[in-house]
Amino acid sequence: MDLFAKCASFTEAKEAQAMGLYPYFIPLTESEGPVAWVGNHRLIMIGSNNYLGLTMHPKVRQAALDAIQRFGTSCTGSRFLNGTLEFHLELERRLARFVGKEAALVFSTGYQTNVGTISALVGRGDFVITDKEDHASIIDGCRLSYGEMRRFAHNDVDALERVLSRLPEEAGKLVVVDGVFSMGGDIAPLPDLIRVCRKYGARLMVDDAHSIGVLADGRGTAAYFGVTDQVDLIMGTFSKSFASLGGFIAGDADVIHYIQHFARSLIFSASIPPANAAAALAALEIMETEPEHARRVVAIGERMRAEFRRLGFNIGNSQTPIIPIIIGDRNLTLMAWKMLFDAGVYTNPVFSPAVPVGQELLRTSYMATHTDEHLEFVLEVFERVGKTLGIIQ
Repeated sequence: MDLFAKCASFTEAKEAQAMGLYPYFIPLTESEGPVAWVGNHRLIMIGSNNYLGLTMHPKVRQAALDAIQRFGTSCTGSRFLNGTLEFHLELERRLARFVGKEAALVFSTGYQTNVGTISALVGRGDFVITDKEDHASIIDGCRLSYGEMRRFAHNDVDALERVLSRLPEEAGKLVVVDGVFSMGGDIAPLPDLIRVCRKYGARLMVDDAHSIGVLADGRGTAAYFGVTDQVDLIMGTFSKSFASLGGFIAGDADVIHYIQHFARSLIFSASIPPANAAAALAALEIMETEPEHARRVVAIGERMRAEFRRLGFNIGNSQTPIIPIIIGDRNLTLMAWKMLFDAGVYTNPVFSPAVPVGQELLRTSYMATHTDEHLEFVLEVFERVGKTLGIIQ
């Protein structure tokens, strides 16, 4: 059979495009953070991970411009060879201090951070244990390791204990969870997870991509629960609250040193460009000195959760500014997305495998820079669309 035969037979996306119901790869003509344009069509953006709204912040933009003037547009090499700048080292020092760890290591993307960290640490005879709703980058890191992967039911501490209790006592074990889950907006129960991990000698890594910059004045899930010293590794990404591109892992200095020399996604990838490093550093400084941004987006999340529940929408167990509108039917979700889009609200329709079949949803997420008028408009449109489609009464 021809290897490419599957390409010609994949028609689902083309059919959706022909019907005007294809929701992906939509090119934005312009974006100001909470407002975006597709051509001349203005939309309130509630489909972004720009939680603090810093992509347009003058300090962040100026830092990126200054870095280009000083270093040019690219490092043209990996961190391992010629691609480490003082910018990278300063960013690592500041990140480690911000999240309360000894050391940090900056990767080119958040995806590469998870893939490189997990595959470097988990070797033959080791086990890596993941929540069933962990991000795809965690799953891929497990697959690229030489260890064995186990999974446990979402946020179910008893299920984690059952998995760990069946593993060889002498084996190395790494439990990896999202701090804030990217589709449901719920928070991992870190204190209970820590208790079980310690009982069975497992290490704990928390992917804080969606909580750094948001929870605990931006310091993340471990700080939110007051357990920073009991979490072994904290991962973060720059493509969300940090208004840039890249990622980092933070932990004990010896562990970070080891990852630095064995993570293939670090060693064999070019380092993040100077502009991205400088933008992330500027965003970090804003987080450190202006906690009101994090407090604002948390308050917006609280308001929108209450309002969506009042209207009768199913938002699951959301505890953060990530608020899913669970519809549970693929076609109805697509129709709702299209009606919202046409009315000026940008959301993200999410289907299997990102969520289980029967849990199809519209993912909404909010920024500190959304105004009260933006939020009122969003709620008004959602109520109208929800009633038209029979999603709410």
